[in-house]
Amino acid sequence: MNIRKLQQGLKYRGRVAAVRQTYHVFEAQDYFFVLSFALSKARKGSGYFNVVDQAAVNYVQTRLGGRSGVTAKEVVSVARRTRHVPGSLLGLNILYVLVALDQATLLRAGEHRQLFFSVRRKRRAPRP
Repeated sequence: MNIRKLQQGLKYRGRVAAVRQTYHVFEAQDYFFVLSFALSKARKGSGYFNVVDQAAVNYVQTRLGGRSGVTAKEVVSVARRTRHVPGSLLGLNILYVLVALDQATLLRAGEHRQLFFSVRRKRRAPRP
């Protein structure tokens, strides 16, 4: 990760209200910066941040675009041969980035508090 690229101007891309937290997604050159804040009154004001590589987001959308019922665990499984998604937390953050970019939707919380997403197909660039 290149800190200088990250600090050269973050552009707000969207907000995702999930089950326990609210996520705010910012875009920088080559990265997304994901801030999350707890919704519960007991943890009010607490939160954390994650940095997500744009290449990982693009890879996941290319591989899982057009599918419904996608989980963070499935994101890790699909990217297991790459270095894009080493764990479920990063997989979940990638899905939140896609929701903030309006490229996915949060469907529902399933059994055992598992979240499901519907990922849109990646649009191809128009040919010249």
